[in-house]
Amino acid sequence: MGNLKNTSFFNDTSSLVQSLIEGKELNKWQKHFCDVAGVFVCCVDGRGIPLTELGGEAGDIERLKRVIDNEQFQSMLLRVSKSTLEDQAIETTAYPNLRMAVISAKAEGKPVINWLVCGVLSDVSDVEEYEKEPLEGFSSMLTEKQFLAAVDALHDLTNALIGYKLSLVNAEAESRRSRYSEQEMGENLKRTEALTEVVQLLENEEAIEAVMNKLLNIVGNFLSISVGAVYRMSRDGNALDIITYWCGKGGSWGSEKDTNGLCPSFFQTDKPLVLSGNSMMGAAEREEMEKLGLKAVIIMPIMINDTVGMYVYFGEKAKERIWKLEEIKFLNDSVKILHSILTRRIQKNSLASSYASLETILDNVGSAVYVRSLATGKPLFVNRNMRHTFEKELKDGSLSELLDQGIRKDGGVSEIFHADKERWYDLHYTQIKWVDGNPVLLCSLYDITEKKIYQKKIEQQAYTDFLTGLYNRMCCERDLAKYVDEADKEKTKGALLYLDLDDFKHINDGLGHQYGDVLLKAISHSLQRIEGIENTCYRMGGDEFVIIIPPAEFERLEGIIASIKAIFIKPWFLKDADYYCTMSMGIVEYPSEGNVVHELIKKADIAMYEAKKRGKNRVAKYTDNMDTKSGKRLDMEKNMRDATAGGYKEFEVYYQPIINVQKKNLPCTGAEALIRWNNAELGFIPPSEFIPLAEYLGLINPIGNYVLREACNCCKRWNDNGHPDYKVNVNLSVVQLLQADIVEIIAHTVEETGISPHNLTLEVTESLAINDMERMKEILASIKKLGVRIALDDFGTGYSSLNHIREIPFDVIKVDQSFIRDLERDAYAKSFIKMVGELADAIGVNVCVEGVETKNQYEILSEMRVGLVQGYYFDRPMPREDFEKKYVPELQK
Repeated sequence: MGNLKNTSFFNDTSSLVQSLIEGKELNKWQKHFCDVAGVFVCCVDGRGIPLTELGGEAGDIERLKRVIDNEQFQSMLLRVSKSTLEDQAIETTAYPNLRMAVISAKAEGKPVINWLVCGVLSDVSDVEEYEKEPLEGFSSMLTEKQFLAAVDALHDLTNALIGYKLSLVNAEAESRRSRYSEQEMGENLKRTEALTEVVQLLENEEAIEAVMNKLLNIVGNFLSISVGAVYRMSRDGNALDIITYWCGKGGSWGSEKDTNGLCPSFFQTDKPLVLSGNSMMGAAEREEMEKLGLKAVIIMPIMINDTVGMYVYFGEKAKERIWKLEEIKFLNDSVKILHSILTRRIQKNSLASSYASLETILDNVGSAVYVRSLATGKPLFVNRNMRHTFEKELKDGSLSELLDQGIRKDGGVSEIFHADKERWYDLHYTQIKWVDGNPVLLCSLYDITEKKIYQKKIEQQAYTDFLTGLYNRMCCERDLAKYVDEADKEKTKGALLYLDLDDFKHINDGLGHQYGDVLLKAISHSLQRIEGIENTCYRMGGDEFVIIIPPAEFERLEGIIASIKAIFIKPWFLKDADYYCTMSMGIVEYPSEGNVVHELIKKADIAMYEAKKRGKNRVAKYTDNMDTKSGKRLDMEKNMRDATAGGYKEFEVYYQPIINVQKKNLPCTGAEALIRWNNAELGFIPPSEFIPLAEYLGLINPIGNYVLREACNCCKRWNDNGHPDYKVNVNLSVVQLLQADIVEIIAHTVEETGISPHNLTLEVTESLAINDMERMKEILASIKKLGVRIALDDFGTGYSSLNHIREIPFDVIKVDQSFIRDLERDAYAKSFIKMVGELADAIGVNVCVEGVETKNQYEILSEMRVGLVQGYYFDRPMPREDFEKKYVPELQK
């Protein structure tokens, strides 16, 4: 349907509807519609009495009257006007290119106005299936798609007007019955006038952005809304592309305008979204609304070509607001009219195919866009962002050379670096058909410099030891692989030195952890000052260091070793006194002793233990026949690798019940999952021995994932068999937490096993404090978002315990068993547990005390603010089958 050129007679919706019914202005309106739509229309009232003559192109009317089948029309009219299921019908006729439609606008189920619409089509096929030849020579012809659009537009507009007339009539009747206030009637009138203003936008020929803004202004002022906008989602769905926005008096747009990196989840919806001040919503949605300063919001999607093309958004910032049904209906009707405007513009190619509109759209995207002819190589279009960012390159013709750095044969994405600007860009490129139909290369550039800087910072953090500033194990393995490859290719040698401080534990325990940290940092700085290894010193964890001697420095190996020994000859000044700390060192050469990173580190470690065996403060070079304690360790390593490769069958998950001591029957609330290793060759190996080895071998992650999956499966089984509130606790080491995909692993396990996230508690120890605390907080926050609970394990034995509770939102505090061993006699232990209980009450978390072994301990704890306990007094860790027999008896039936 074409644009309506003039709707001055739309000044008052109620008077227009009255005119339609009485036939006063009907001919004028009908003629206007026929002129712009290219169809033939006549109108009859609800009783079938004609209100107008057949309207359309004057020269075609008489001819059309002769070919219209009145019986068919009467049959269609009777069917549609009497039907409760349909209010319009479209049928073919005996002529291949003649279509007839009947529209019945009803009020309270009764027909008020009926339209007969005829259209002579210019695009038909299969004419031989019809009785008669196609009609020709008509001056008013249109496509079948245009005819359907005209019928839909006439249907929607008539129903909207009749609906509003009916609402006015009902309002007037209700007013007579109940003497409605003048204010209520005034609101209805204002609403009608406002909708009339919106309807008048149908004939507005301004740019679509201006039309949208006027609609936002009309609706926003009528409803006294703070802000409104029309937007679409970016291609990646992560950002909003604001087409136009509007603010009420005294209002401000705020943070929604800058949507880079800010895309609230509810801004992308397939259905209308209405959020009032009293709406039920999730914590995430409420937080997002608070960030945007919103008290209430309505978002309505606009469908274009069967998909959501854009959204209309209205937000209230000034006051709490509960949307009324009338307001929502008014907004919905306004958005429907905007949809009609967009549909007609698209049909006229003013949005999809117009170069001017395309230029406007591309000028308002967030990237720099460049279009180049594939035939001539000449630029056809550059958007505003491109002109502003690459003005110099466009003038001197060097832009194509810059882009060609990243362009390959097929379309895709690549990164390019602009050396002069020192900026990084993501280059997205593809071949498309341009507006003139010719093939072009479309390139869009996104500045990712800040992202690259951030990635470098994150990488630096990932590869750096937080305490000493040295590189960490991850970086050591990366660099060692590089140097081994270099030595292999160039037939040279390098060396790996593994250092372990002798009796560091005595200093750490005797003087305190803070002085142990001071010593570690002092040693690290001294190592970095040795010439030749300034950038190849690494802290592997605890008091262990690795130094890589690159092939270029191998000839200075003896001098470097001597310099390292010299560091430990002198005492260290700690806590106002001199303390001596020596080291043991193991040396392995590469690639002669191997070219696998983990094997080289292991051999250097074996040599270091050999040095310790010889009396400490020694240096030992690795040989194949070394007789060290590493024999058992190597056996354990081999068997552990076999056990993990064999599907973890040797690893068993035991369960120790967690008891609620505040209830009389001491109910079990779940269990802590504890791993055990029963090896076919070595027998039962305690966790204290094999878990550090698993961490050393890099196997703790797959083993930990196995335990997590098994524990979740068991808990889901308990939940489904009479114990929906049972929870399972699973320990996570710092090594596991540092996995890049740990959050995805947990989310996948929860989804795969079907466990309720709230029934899974992940225990982390205070040892995470020696790592990047900010990174830990970020990881734990992401885990919390999954709905999983977090417990702080071994509380009271680590660093800055209270500080951790303040910084990380734990759900459970687990007090270390060392505090209750002498609970009956130790006043400090009692005071500490009491303090923890009071603190937990204050911040709304649970307390669980570990290691309860006696009745006296249990009775003392039951009088304190301790809700949960576990320990041998209640039960030892046991296999799943034993646990279920005792605590999930339903499974035995």
